Amino acid sequence: MKNEPEPAAHSGGAMDRVIEKKGLSPRMKIGGGIALLLAAILLFWWFAPRGSSQTVEAQRLAISEVKQGTFDDFLPLRARVTPLLTVYLDAVEGGRVEKILVEDGATVVKGQLLAELSNADLQLSTLARETEVAEQLNNLRTTELALSRTRLENERNIIQADLDATKARRQYELQAPLAAKGFVAGRVFRDTSDDYQYQVKRGRVLRAAQANDERLQSSQLSQLRATAASLQSALAIAHANLDQLKLRAPVSGQLTAFSIQVGQSMSRGERIGQIDSPGRTKLEAGVDEYYLGRVQPGQKATIELGGKTYRMKVAKIYPQVKNGEFQVDLWFVDPEPAGMQRGQSLQAKLILGDPSPARLLPSGSWYTDTGGAWVFVVDPDGDGAIRRAVRLGRRNSDYIEILDGLDPGEKVITSSYAGFLDRTRLDLQRD
Repeated sequence: MKNEPEPAAHSGGAMDRVIEKKGLSPRMKIGGGIALLLAAILLFWWFAPRGSSQTVEAQRLAISEVKQGTFDDFLPLRARVTPLLTVYLDAVEGGRVEKILVEDGATVVKGQLLAELSNADLQLSTLARETEVAEQLNNLRTTELALSRTRLENERNIIQADLDATKARRQYELQAPLAAKGFVAGRVFRDTSDDYQYQVKRGRVLRAAQANDERLQSSQLSQLRATAASLQSALAIAHANLDQLKLRAPVSGQLTAFSIQVGQSMSRGERIGQIDSPGRTKLEAGVDEYYLGRVQPGQKATIELGGKTYRMKVAKIYPQVKNGEFQVDLWFVDPEPAGMQRGQSLQAKLILGDPSPARLLPSGSWYTDTGGAWVFVVDPDGDGAIRRAVRLGRRNSDYIEILDGLDPGEKVITSSYAGFLDRTRLDLQRD
């Protein structure tokens, strides 16, 4: 029996296919790597130690010692010399400058003529007003004269009526006994009696009319006189306006900012200069708004000039705050020093309180950097400095009062803290 070859086993190559494993795309891999890197950076930033130490050269720092002493509660001020009294000169009426009789900087007295202006329109207007007032006053005088004549006429009529009544009474009294005896006719006596009664009644009527006229005339005359006075006042005002073209010094003092020129046209109300009070000055100073509640009128201040100390006081406070400051006026209590010039700057001290014992630390840039909340306190061995919270009180230009956190004898870095504000310790490197 013939051996036949066994059929070959099926490899399955024709039926099976290779399945490829799916992986992340390159873009997703890059994105994931960036996300992991950002997460690592965030974790490092979050858990990284803060306030670590920093090495600083000791010679670059200013180190001061806390001392027990007397705190002088004062505020340094930069003050400017100004006149105690300043009167401004304005052109009450506009016009053209015709004459200048004084120069800028001259000392003038009250009423002194400084300059003369001309204003043709004002001069013509004043002349027209004078004519108008004169006509009205003449009309008033004419009316007053007519009223006076009427009064005289009434008085003459009453005098005549009294005379006629006297004659009629005399005739009546003469004929009455004769008529009773029959020597005078009845008709004649009746005529005499009627005439007497008429004259009496006529006198009464004239007196009543005179009283009424007198009352009306008195009221009219009062009105006329008031009108005349008003017209005279208006004329005086017109003359005063015209006189304003002559510029005079309202007070005595030193004339400044007087720079007008001949031929210059001045508008009404235009500023032409000012007069400063002679020999009397004050100081104007700006004060930080932080001290607005601590400055009061009458508060003491001092300045030093020529090796001498002069006492002053706060005379006036301007509470309006501008650019973080408010203004005060300081007046001299002692005789003011000689030789001061307007606009000169002086250093003044405003006394805020009485001297008192306190722990003192010199002022420095550190206060600006920390706001007075903390300081770097130097170790006793001087090799480092530790950050420490403090509580501060009053301060002046030289010292700051320590209320809590520091003891006398401790040393503090008082120079600028720029560059290590986030540190809790400094290692001081010495040469």
